[in-house]
Amino acid sequence: MAVLLVEGISDQIALETAAVGRGRDLEAERVVIVPIGGAHAIGRFLTRFGPMRAQVRLAGLCDLREEELFRRGLVATHVGSPRTRTDMEQLGFYVCVNDLEDELIRAVGTARVEGLFDSQGDLRSFRSFQSQPAWRGRDPEAQMYRFVRSSSHRNLRYARLLVEAAVDRNTLPEPLDALLTAV
Repeated sequence: MAVLLVEGISDQIALETAAVGRGRDLEAERVVIVPIGGAHAIGRFLTRFGPMRAQVRLAGLCDLREEELFRRGLVATHVGSPRTRTDMEQLGFYVCVNDLEDELIRAVGTARVEGLFDSQGDLRSFRSFQSQPAWRGRDPEAQMYRFVRSSSHRNLRYARLLVEAAVDRNTLPEPLDALLTAV
């Protein structure tokens, strides 16, 4: 059995979608994805599952800005003593740069992301967003990232859609791919 600790529900959706896209049945493989409600909760979840490490493989995924919280949690709960990102990966914990949505937008590419926005009826809203003074002239990837993250409903929907597009292009972001490979 394996328990994958992720920060939130969008990460859970992304992992589940990636697994299906790779032909995996996580339930049959006894892999459970647990959204922990934010990186600050990592210590509590490592404490909860840590004593079962002989029977349960622990692994996880976090964003770059949460890497240190995960590292400290791993040390404090005696899961490991990672000093580097490579050390964390050896323990089964992977870091997205800057975060998973950012990784997915880069993996899919701006033209394909715009196509997804169009297919979901969001392209007009995105164009309106781009014309706002605070976002006008900004990098398209940054605009897309902010647009996707501007609503929790949109963030959850695009977690699945972006992963499906990345799987179709065989460009699944490395942290996501590595985590699935590790379990």
